[in-house]
Amino acid sequence: MFSTEIGKEYLQDFSSDKFRTAFDFLRRKDLASLEEGWIDLDNGVRASVQHYDSINSEDGSFESHEKMIDVQYVVEGAEYCLVCKRDGLTVKTEYSESNDITFYNETSSYSTVLLQAGDFIVLGPEDVHKPRVKVDGNAPVKKIVLKVPVK
Repeated sequence: MFSTEIGKEYLQDFSSDKFRTAFDFLRRKDLASLEEGWIDLDNGVRASVQHYDSINSEDGSFESHEKMIDVQYVVEGAEYCLVCKRDGLTVKTEYSESNDITFYNETSSYSTVLLQAGDFIVLGPEDVHKPRVKVDGNAPVKKIVLKVPVK
């Protein structure tokens, strides 16, 4: 979910081999039957197959990544992904290079994106996000998060 100004530098990458690898993976017919865990793909792209119950908003954390762009695709279920810009946020947990993640304190300035089965969102380094938030109640979700290298 790139804003026009922030995401401009990444938009040109959508036709690159790494994004082709990511979106080709999402065209697979067996996504619903994949086991939970990591799958290494070509061009530095990795897929994380996840099964979980959606959470209450207060149980999640806002996060961002520096080295990877997230393509979050819901296979089954539904969830909200809360999204905002990094500007003005305060850091809760400093950047972990090994996990490529920074956590932020809560904010009330965010957009809410509904992701249902078949929907995806692309989140760049400036897109702070809180995924997994329940829609109507805590319910099972199957999601694939593709990690696409920024460089």
